Amino acid sequence: MPAGDTTGRRASDKGRYGRLTRERVLAVALGVVDAEGLSALSMRRLGSELGVEAMSLYRYLPGKDALLDGMVEALYQEVEEHLRANPDPAPDDGPTPEDGPAWRAGLRHIARATYAVGLRHPEVVPLLATRMLSVPLARRPAAVLRADERILRLLHEGGLDEPTATAAHRAFTAWLLGYLLVELRAMVDAPEEPDPAFRLGLHRMPAQDFPRLRAGAAALAGQGGHGELTAGIDALLDRVTTPTA
Repeated sequence: MPAGDTTGRRASDKGRYGRLTRERVLAVALGVVDAEGLSALSMRRLGSELGVEAMSLYRYLPGKDALLDGMVEALYQEVEEHLRANPDPAPDDGPTPEDGPAWRAGLRHIARATYAVGLRHPEVVPLLATRMLSVPLARRPAAVLRADERILRLLHEGGLDEPTATAAHRAFTAWLLGYLLVELRAMVDAPEEPDPAFRLGLHRMPAQDFPRLRAGAAALAGQGGHGELTAGIDALLDRVTTPTA
C-alpha cells in the first residue's frame, strides 16, 4: 500500500456501530464496563461488541493500558460535556450558600458535575486514582489536563497566589476523588434481603469486636450527596485560603 493510502485499512474498520473512530471505541468500551464491570474489559471483548477483530482496535488504542487510560479520558470528556450543557452553577441542594465568590461557585459546579458523571460510571471511578499513579502528568489525556487547568484557572481568577492556589488545588481534587470513592464503596451484602441488618450482612461482624461500626453501618451505607460534597469543599478551601496569624 502506498504511503498515506489508508483506503484498505479503513475499509476493515467498519463495525456494528459504523466506521470506527477512537471516540467510538472508547464510548463502546465505557458501555461494556458500565454493564459488565471493569474485569470484563479486554480487546477481545471490545472487538466482539464492536463487531470487528480485536487486532483492528490496536490502531486506535495500542494496548490494555491505553484502553484503561481511555476510560479515564472518556469520563473526563463526559464531565466537560456536562459543564458545556450546564454552563452556569446551579443552586446548591445542600447547606452551603452559592452567594460566595464566583470562583467558589465554579469549583462547586465542577465538583457536582464530576460527582454526577462518577455516579453514572461507578466501575470507572477507581481508575481515576489507580491510573494517575502510573501515568506521568505530561502523558495524561488532554481531557484530564484540561480538568486541572480549569480548576487552577478558577483559583487564579479568584486572586489566590501560586502557593495558595496549589494547596487549594490539592485539597479540592483530593476531597472530590476521596468523596466519590467513599460514596461508591460496596456496602450491601445481600441485596435481596428486606431487613437492613441482613442486607448489610451485619451478622458477619461480631458485635463485641465492632460495636460502633455495626451501629453506624446503615448510615454509612447511605450517600451524602451534593450537600456534603460541597460543604466539605468549602470547609477545606476556608482552611487553605485563610491566612494564619
